[in-house]
Parts: sequence; structure tokens; C-alpha cells
Amino acid sequence: MFDKDKMLQLCNDWSKNTLMETLEIEYIDAGEDYLTAKMPVNSRVHQPMGLLHGGASCALAESVGSAASIMFINPEKSEVRGIEISANHLRSKREGTVFCTAKIVHKGRSIHLWEIRITDEQGKMISLCKLTNMILPRK
Repeated sequence: MFDKDKMLQLCNDWSKNTLMETLEIEYIDAGEDYLTAKMPVNSRVHQPMGLLHGGASCALAESVGSAASIMFINPEKSEVRGIEISANHLRSKREGTVFCTAKIVHKGRSIHLWEIRITDEQGKMISLCKLTNMILPRK
């Protein structure tokens, strides 16, 4: 049975001392087929023109999509590896918060495909991403 609070706690705990902590990514919602996080937009994630860096958006999307795959595996027996990410950046953002939701498109034994939407506080699309994860046996 899916435990939302346990999943969010696991994701936020695993973020300690990682890029996710550096980017201030916080996991805030989860369901049986999705995971949502938020990230502040400030100078730490800007490109030189003062806008949200596309690389920061990709790091957010891959972080959320990879963490979401954990919902479908036993982390004691398997590991998740992002093997491909694509992103279309549709709108710029200077400050505030972005929200990132990964929804499962394909859940296979060894491949997970996620659609990941990054939106602003008003729900306007900032980026649309696709992430493919490979599920590997833990060594």
C-alpha cells in the first residue's frame, strides 16, 4: 500500500548533502503514479541574464523523475539510473518558485518513462521534460 508521508520523507532525507539540497529542492506531494517537488528561483539557479537556468530545470526534472521511480522498486534490491532526459523550455522565470511533477508514462521491469512538467505559482508551464530511467540490480 502506498504511503505518501513515508515516500516524501524518504525523498527529502535522501536529498541531504546532494545537488538536490544545493538547489533547495523539496518534495511536497506524491501519489501512486506521480511525485511533486518545488524549487526556489533565485540567483543560485540563474543563468547570466538573470533567468532560471535550463540546466537547473533539467536537474530538478531528473531529480524528481528518478526519485519517483523509487515508488515502483525495492531500493534494497534495485537502483535507478537516469539514461535520457529531454527538455523543452517554454517560458522564462526570474524569481519565485517552480513546481515539478513527474507522472509515469511507462512502468516496465527495467525501464520507466516519465513525463515531467515544471510550472510556476500560477500553473503556467515553464518546461516540459521526458525522462527515461533504467532499473538495475543493486550490487
